[in-house]
This record gives sequence, structure tokens and C-alpha cells, in this order.
Amino acid sequence: MLRDSEKFNQDIKPNSAFLNELKEKLPEFFTKNGNFDLDKFRDELKEKNINELSEGYQLNFIGKDYARRQAGEMPTSVIVPDEEQNNGEGRNSKNLFFTGDNLEVLRHLQSAYANKVDVIYIDPPYNTGQDDFAYPDNFEYTDDQLENMFGLDENQLARLKSIQGKSSHSAWLTFMYPRLQLSKHLLKQDGVIFISIDDNEDGNLKEICDEIFGESNFLAQVVWERAYAPINLKKNFSPSHDYMLVYGRDANIIETNGILRSGEANNRYQNPDNDPRGPWKSSDMSVGPAIEKNIYPVTTPSGRVVEPPAGRSWRLSQKAFRERFADNRIWFGKNGDAVPSMKRFKSELRKTGITPMTIWKYKEVGHSQEATQYLQDLMGGKKYFAYPKPVKLIQRAIQLYSNESSLIMDFFAGSATTAEAVMQQNIEDGGNRKFIMVQLPEKTYETNDDGTPKLLDKHGDYIPTKGGKAAYEDGYKSIDQISRERIRRAAEKIKEDNGLTLPENFDGSFKHYRVVKPTKQTLEDIDDFDPNNINLFTNMIEGFSSDSLNIPGNASGEQTVLTTWLAQDGYSFDTNIQDVKFNDYTAHMVDNRLYLIAEGWSADETKELLNQLGTHQLDLQSVVILGYSFNIAELRELENGLKQLDSKVNLIKRY
Repeated sequence: MLRDSEKFNQDIKPNSAFLNELKEKLPEFFTKNGNFDLDKFRDELKEKNINELSEGYQLNFIGKDYARRQAGEMPTSVIVPDEEQNNGEGRNSKNLFFTGDNLEVLRHLQSAYANKVDVIYIDPPYNTGQDDFAYPDNFEYTDDQLENMFGLDENQLARLKSIQGKSSHSAWLTFMYPRLQLSKHLLKQDGVIFISIDDNEDGNLKEICDEIFGESNFLAQVVWERAYAPINLKKNFSPSHDYMLVYGRDANIIETNGILRSGEANNRYQNPDNDPRGPWKSSDMSVGPAIEKNIYPVTTPSGRVVEPPAGRSWRLSQKAFRERFADNRIWFGKNGDAVPSMKRFKSELRKTGITPMTIWKYKEVGHSQEATQYLQDLMGGKKYFAYPKPVKLIQRAIQLYSNESSLIMDFFAGSATTAEAVMQQNIEDGGNRKFIMVQLPEKTYETNDDGTPKLLDKHGDYIPTKGGKAAYEDGYKSIDQISRERIRRAAEKIKEDNGLTLPENFDGSFKHYRVVKPTKQTLEDIDDFDPNNINLFTNMIEGFSSDSLNIPGNASGEQTVLTTWLAQDGYSFDTNIQDVKFNDYTAHMVDNRLYLIAEGWSADETKELLNQLGTHQLDLQSVVILGYSFNIAELRELENGLKQLDSKVNLIKRY
């Protein structure tokens, strides 16, 4: 498991993720050895008179090759289920909440949730110098490894390592690049991502999104009016807006649902002539500048002859006009004497909503102060977050590009506004959308041994953190705890507000998983593992339990390994798992895969497994084992037994 991942990560190239994507889309340009045939690709481009290999703009920054490599690496962490939550209030929920580094979580989700997410909304750190952002990812390789991986000299290595713990543009881009790359793979082909940002990194974000998602998949830069009053203390300008960059996976097949029509908009559709096609509204039939062939006289039912206004022509050709007139699609007013107009039927609209504009007013989607006050009231009058996003803002993004059964994701969950927006949208349209939230367990407040604040600036002043001292004193030691509590409180409020009209399928909870690195001791045990020495691996699996990892949740090591493997093998977190008994040993079966994780497997269990396979009690394609739970003798016996079967059953060993 972890050893396999580490071996993979040591061998991959910075462009591995990109090459894998190319291989999926353009397999004809790869040799049987898996190498990209650049000459063949060049020839194809030449045949089409394209010279894109030598031209074009590309954003470069310190750490870019490292960031590209990160996007192709496998996770080196484990997924620990929160058994208390998942067997308690979250038992029947299909929503997911992950506590952990979002880069590792995104890596874990690549198999199970590739091409499954409809909408992603994220509100990453803005890198303003005031939001506590500093490049948090550790360089997990030695200097020699980094030099060899990227062909760096000493000066280049020093520059790369200089971004660690910094808030420079390069550090921020190195942080964001792999996360956006991985998120792209999770989106459906018609999926959409919304990214909140301000002026500080807006330009750079646009450049890396163009590179990752493709310029042609840029949908919009939304301006959100986040403030309703100026700050007069500002020297020059008082910022009143933020942005949301909107990209699609494939813009060619994406179309917005539109903003729900207001009563005023719907009232514009009437049916004064009792047309059987239902309500309609009239549309100007003239257009400018004039098209000569579409300038012709029209005789109204009253006998009056009219022509288009000066400098304009009719929108329709004479032939098209006659066809529309014959189909009762031209309107001349109640008295039949008006200038002709076209009837636009409500029933024939391509979408039920109004196409959104790129400026979103606070009167429609809320503002920062409103969102802050709402969250404060929801959390019992405590102000844990400064300027969270309004629920209505994210709800609009969800409504524009999701359907009633969509999957919504936010891997910078923060105060979990996105989760509440999903639940609220489900209430309003009867949907059954699900969410995936990811939040780093950032500490709300840290103190020194003497009780003084730990985070101080160069002037000795305390640097405020999300949550802060108030959250810490209320029992919330990390931001993810506040996030989960906000979901619970929002769900309760929704239940109270909707009473008897609450849908039976309303899902106001979540399953919870922690993504963590194994302890140093566990890693040392893995390095020292010798299947010939039985004493070395006794109880080794318990190194992956909640207790050994020093986290809550009451998960055994076996549950952690199984959860991690199922995600790796492409199974969602609501996959049906069947326990199968072999004497006193419990294995786990999903589809036609059998997982042997626990210690205690012996010759008797091998005999029973072979018997069940031979008598067709079990139908298996693969047996997956945790190598640390087997010694050499047990492993060989199992391997030889499976080889003797008439039907092929693969034995997969993981470490």
C-alpha cells in the first residue's frame, strides 16, 4: 500500500499526469512501450497546417515542474473512517466529509470519482499577505532526489526550496496547480468549476486555468458585488467585488440551466390570442444594420403597408416570414394594425431559466457582511469566520449547472457554506444532490507553553486565525470541527424552517473520513518488514487504527486499510461490502474481489477458500492481500493453490 505508492512516486516524471491524459485521449500516438511518439504527433499537426508546437504563450514559475509532478503522484496517506459518525448520525447519508490535506484527498479520489462530479466550487486562499497563506506542502524528497528528478543545479534547487513557507506568487501557483489538475479529472465532461479569487492572484489563476482546463473551456469571469458600502479609510479605492472564474471540462457540450425566472419575468408571457401553444411574448422583427434582401413591405391584417425602420431590415427573409405568418407566429397587435413582431413561446424555450450575466449583485446573491452575520447567528452568536461566502452565492452556482441528482464538491470547505447551499437547493427544487467536502484540520488557536499566542507578526502582534481563540475555548480545536458542526446546525435549521414539507429523502448528515500519514513508527516497521520473521509483523496492521494514529473515530487498522484500498480500486464510499467467513477468519468481498487484510490466515483458510471456489460457492477474479499480514509459507501456499484452479483467480499482493 504505502510502499507501493512510494516506489511509484520515485519513478514518475513531472509530466506523468499530462501523458496519462494524452494516452487516454490519443492512444494512437503512443508506442507499445507506452512512450509518446512526438514525431508522429508532429506529422499529424503538419498535415493540418498547424504550428502549435513552436508558438503559444505559457506561464512559468518557480516550482512548476514540481507542481506538475505532484499532480501525477499517488497518495502516501491512508483513509481512516470515523466509525462513530458513520455508524451513528451519518449511517444513512450519501454525503462525504474528508478531514485532511486536500491534495492527498484528491489523489485518493482519482479512481473512484473520476468523471463523476457535476459542480466544483472552491474558495482557496487569496494570497493577500493577510490571509495566513504560506506554501504548506513539504518537499518529500531529499536534495539529491530533487536534483535528479528535475535536472536542477544547486542554484535552481535553492530557488525551488525557497518557496517553502512563503506566500509569493510562485508559492501560491505551486500550491494551486496540482490541486486544479486533479480536480479537472473528477469533473464530468459537462462539469463546471467555480473558483473564488480577488485581484491579487486573479491574473495568475486565469493563466494556470487556461493551461489546465484549456482556453476554449473558459466560460466566464463572474464579478460578485461583495460589499454594499465604501470603506472611507481606504486611501484610493474601496474594493467592492471579488471574482469567480468559471471553467468547464468541455465547453462544447455545456449549457447553463439559467437563473430561475422571477414572477415578473414569467408575467411577460401572456396569451391574448388564445394560442394553443400557450403563453408567449412578442419580439421585435426588425434588426440593424440593414440586410438589403430583407427589406420588403408587409401588409397588416388591417390593410396597412409597413416597412422596417430606416437603417434596419426585417429579421426574417420573405420566405421565412410567410412560413411564420402561416403558422400564426407573427403578431400585429390586438387590432391587427401594428408593426409585425415575432411570437416567442414560453413552452419552446431551450432552457427554463434566464441566461446569467457576469455581474452578480449583492441584492440577488448576498454580501459578505450578511454572510458573516448569518453564520454568527447559526453558531450561537459566535464569530468564528471573517467574511464567509453567502449561501445564496454558492447556491446560484449549483443551480446553474447541476441537476437534481448531481454531485457537488468543495475541497476548500472552510465554514462549509457549500454543504449548506447543496442542502438548501435540494429543499427548493426537490433534488437529491450530494456533496463532498474537504477541509484541512487547521488549528483554530495556538499558544506557547506560557499561554501566550503562538502566532505573532514581526511587531509582536497576534496574527488572527480562522476560528481564533473564541472557537478554541468553545471546544473547536481545528477548522474542520467547525465545518462539520455548521453542517449539523444548518440541517437542523432547514428541518425547522420547512416542517411538514420537508422531503422524506432529505439528507442533512454526512459520512466522515480522516486522511492522515502513518506514524513514524509504522513507517519504520514497514521498512523493516521481513516476511520470513514472524515476530516483526505481529499486530503490524494496528498501526493504521485510529488509536495508533492518535485520532478519534474508533476505526480498526483493518477498516482503515479496506477503506483506502476500495477507493484505490475505484469503489465509491457507499459500496456494498460483504463479509465472508473462512473458519474463524473474516474476509471482505466487493463484486468479484476478495480482500484478505487481517492477520491469522493459515493453511486451513486456504483450503476452505479453494473449496468454495471449486464448488462455485464463490465467483472471484481477484484475491487482494495485505502482504504484512502473511509470512512466506502462508503466501506461497495460497499462491500455489490459486494457480491450480481451473478458473483463473489473480492474487494481488500489496505493501
